[in-house]
Amino acid sequence: MKINILLDTPDSFLHDFLPDLIDKLTNRGHEVCFCKDHRKIKKGDMLFLLACKTVLKKEHLALNTNNLVIHPSKLPEGRGSAALVWKILEGGNEIFITLFEANEKIDRGDIYFQESIRFEGHELSDEIRNIQGRKTVELVLQFVEQYPDIKAVKQTGKGSFYPKRNPDHSRLDLDKTIRDQFELLRVVDNARYPAFFEFRRHKYIIKIFKDDRKVE
Repeated sequence: MKINILLDTPDSFLHDFLPDLIDKLTNRGHEVCFCKDHRKIKKGDMLFLLACKTVLKKEHLALNTNNLVIHPSKLPEGRGSAALVWKILEGGNEIFITLFEANEKIDRGDIYFQESIRFEGHELSDEIRNIQGRKTVELVLQFVEQYPDIKAVKQTGKGSFYPKRNPDHSRLDLDKTIRDQFELLRVVDNARYPAFFEFRRHKYIIKIFKDDRKVE
């Protein structure tokens, strides 16, 4: 099959998982085309939209028989941006990953797969992304291997929508304890949007790393 992959977010962690995904698809005999710009999508059997900031129009969706999105929430709950991060901030450690058919409406297409991943509550951003990335690769391969014998189900219910996160969401509250803000510390990105606080007219950056030695 001719498989297209679009990933147009330059700093997405999913770039780290692309070589492995492309190798596995190629080794299974598929022709794979990766692009960073939706204007370069080619005609094919299926297009996987991974961490895409662009909402495709009909003319782009028409290029492939199926257009698939992998979204980290239990749709229709958790539509929108950074759903996994918001869920962890809410105290959730069971995160659903949904593979669904893309359309012109954000996160509203028919669902093919909906599976969960579970965290123990100590994982930091890099560990969370690694688990999410591996599950993303797994779902892509699962869809390709079962295609075309896959049935989709329509989303039901009103659902919910998460707003886009920005660097200010990494702000720590000096009047709260570390315990109170640990979920925030778990999901901050030390490089792109590190935790910070402002005090005495200065801004201070906090970066968090795990010491893998077990604490007794």
